[in-house]
Amino acid sequence: MLKGLFVEVVIQEKTICKTVRQYSKGMLPKEDLQKISAIAEDCCKVKNYVYQRYSSVGSLKKLYPGYTIQNEMTKSGLRDLLGLPSVYFYLAMFDALADIKSQWTRTKNKVLELIGKNEGLSQDEKHYLRFLVKVSNAFEAVLNQEEIALPREMEKQYQELAEVVDTEKLHHYLCRQVRKYHGKLHAEAASGFSLSAKAYRYENHGISIASKEKRKRIFIPLTDNNGYQCQIYLKLNPEQTGIQIHVPIRVAVKKHDDYDRSVGIALGMYAMLTTDGGKVYGGELGKYQMEYADWMRAQTGSYNRNRESNPGRKKYKAKKKRLTEQMHSYINHELNRFLEEEKPGMVYLAKLPKTQSRGINHKINHSVSMWQRGYIRGRLEQKCKEQSVEIVEVFGKGISNVCSVCGEEGIGREGIFVCAGCGWEAEEKMNTARNVLKRGLDLEKMKD
Repeated sequence: MLKGLFVEVVIQEKTICKTVRQYSKGMLPKEDLQKISAIAEDCCKVKNYVYQRYSSVGSLKKLYPGYTIQNEMTKSGLRDLLGLPSVYFYLAMFDALADIKSQWTRTKNKVLELIGKNEGLSQDEKHYLRFLVKVSNAFEAVLNQEEIALPREMEKQYQELAEVVDTEKLHHYLCRQVRKYHGKLHAEAASGFSLSAKAYRYENHGISIASKEKRKRIFIPLTDNNGYQCQIYLKLNPEQTGIQIHVPIRVAVKKHDDYDRSVGIALGMYAMLTTDGGKVYGGELGKYQMEYADWMRAQTGSYNRNRESNPGRKKYKAKKKRLTEQMHSYINHELNRFLEEEKPGMVYLAKLPKTQSRGINHKINHSVSMWQRGYIRGRLEQKCKEQSVEIVEVFGKGISNVCSVCGEEGIGREGIFVCAGCGWEAEEKMNTARNVLKRGLDLEKMKD
């Protein structure tokens, strides 16, 4: 038994999780699609029931570990009312609980951000409020207007903080902020559902999934012959009369002995990635970005002008998907090329600033809003994990305005950085990438 556990631990350390997609083959029969859609709709009803009943402050104590909610849902009779198999009912319930927990995490982070920015609060008051938000028992008690009861080791710290502030005023402040920013979740569309390994089996070049009828399954032919044994997610594609299956799998992490360089990079909207050596990867990204942004802007205007007589969005969604997939395919290809050619062991990049407020040029605003920086960053992180490459963020403030040679401030002119101190001239993104590398190496020296 111990030997098996040890092997499992070793495997976990050398693998990472990625999502594999499978697709249905051809058009599914209308009757089968209706049965699958019925399951998705019922799972959506279960989620909305959980959202409605357990998103409020009164249910905070029930969220962890969740057994109380599971027992209450079993006794509610909802599963029998819907006629939904347990393999779908409980997964939908736990998916909804995970969404609620994530919602509370976002609410807490927002409240902490507001506390830090509030100039009307003293440092003692901010310290007390942060304590309440971070300690679950205290947070739950304040929101439910109950007496705060803490473990002995934390009680002393709480009393020291509470002695120097007006606790009643701060409790009211915390409740107001939570009421303002914590909204209840609601699932509008029945777009898919999760399946446990008991709910399906791979056979005959396809997959058979449990239906709402006892001892009957729905067979879905697939475009590949791969089979898996884990929790999966089935996503409906009603416009293509088919489905997608999202499978989380663990893949082996690759280790390259020759991946030993430290590389600084600068991300951009037109040139995707520039290294400290001046090499550009994804130089055509701007063309894809502008084509996508211009088309989206034109389509939005056309739809708003003809909203009443618009025949539908089928062609719009199809082309939007096609343009997005083309752009994403290009991004992935260029990121692969970056890793293969640069062979980095360590990649440094500047922490990207938050999205700025909109300017007066609507065309530029639309292009910036279409920028795929979140997707690029996510794919870069995933690909680096797969190749055992470490990513380190460095402080990004002012990094593009400093000369990478002498450290003096300079100016950018039509994409070229010019240093007023030493006269150094270089492409702006290259100068930024050089500064990123310098700050990254300095950070490593400080750690040593």
